[in-house]
Amino acid sequence: MSDRIVDCRAMACPGPVITAKKAMEETGSGRIIVIVDNEVAKNNVTKLAAANGLGAAVEVKDGHYYISIVKGAAGQQAEVDKCSTTTIEAGSQVYLITQDTLGHGSPELGAVLIKAFMTTLLEVKPLPATILLLNAGVKLAVQGSSVLDQLIILASRGVTILSCGTCLDYYQLKTKLAVGEITNMYTIIETITQNKTVTL
Repeated sequence: MSDRIVDCRAMACPGPVITAKKAMEETGSGRIIVIVDNEVAKNNVTKLAAANGLGAAVEVKDGHYYISIVKGAAGQQAEVDKCSTTTIEAGSQVYLITQDTLGHGSPELGAVLIKAFMTTLLEVKPLPATILLLNAGVKLAVQGSSVLDQLIILASRGVTILSCGTCLDYYQLKTKLAVGEITNMYTIIETITQNKTVTL
C-alpha cells in the first residue's frame, strides 16, 4: 500500500490538525505523511498522533516538516504516555481564561483581581488539570506578566498551561511565551467539551 501524503503547508491553525485527524480516521492501516511548514503545526500533529496511540517520526526537508504516522498494528503503541497528550481525564476541571484581567469594569481593579486569583489558586486543592489561555489571556503567560511566577508554580505542580498560537501571533508574543505550551483551536475545543470548564 502506498503512503498517503497530506500536504498542510500554508494552512492556518487549526487546519493541519483537522486535516491530519480526518486522514487518520479515513486510513485503515498504512503510513500517513503529513507535511507542515512551521514548528507549532508539527508539534500539534505529533501530539494528535500520540493522543491516538500512534507513533510519529519527523524529518525536516527544505525547512518543512514531514511527519510519518503509521496506523495499524505496526504503528500502535502498547500504551500511550498520558503526559505527552493534552487530553484530560474525565471529571478534571479546566479553566478557560480569555483576558489578562479578571471581571469587567475597571482594568486596574481587574489586574489586581487576576493576580489575587492566581495567588489564591496555589492554595486550592485539587488544582485544575488545565488552564487554557485565549485572546488577551495569553498575555498572562509571557515574559513580564504579573502572574508569571504563579503560573510557573502551577505548571511545576502538574497543571497543564496551554496558550492559543493564533492569539500569540496576533499580539506578537510567541517568542515571549515563558510558561506552558502553544496549542491550537482543535485541542482547545476538544479539551473544553470533554471536561468541566470554568470560564473567567
